[in-house]
Amino acid sequence: MNLVEKKTMSGDLNERLTTGGFRSTPQREHVYSVLLQKRDHPTAEEVFIRTKKTMPDISMATVYNCLDALVKCGLARQVTLDRGATRFCPNMREHCHFYCDSCDTVFDVDLPEKPRPGITLPHGFKAKHYEVAIHGICPECAKKKK
Repeated sequence: MNLVEKKTMSGDLNERLTTGGFRSTPQREHVYSVLLQKRDHPTAEEVFIRTKKTMPDISMATVYNCLDALVKCGLARQVTLDRGATRFCPNMREHCHFYCDSCDTVFDVDLPEKPRPGITLPHGFKAKHYEVAIHGICPECAKKKK
């Protein structure tokens, strides 16, 4: 991330945190930057390990609090697949997730702008957003299995 991108990210982050009722802290900035650096849907523990490399004094509780603030401010979303650990995704566009059952990697998959006509909600229900999880094997794992 170059200096201009870093300043833009920091400004957007500060604005969203303030609007959400939080203040900007070096820890929140750092955790958010860790999420943006490698968009692989890390668990809180993985975020903690990555953050600790460059911010050795950070605690697991602080990482959880930072992730909670980022989710509440709409800067990240929680992704829960089956009974696995909650993962975090900074991609706030409407999308679904493809979970590779072989390597446990989660990939973002773009969705059409409108739900398919086959999805019918009961009378009176209005969808705010929808979540779709697709399970299968990613191209890399498929190559290995051949």
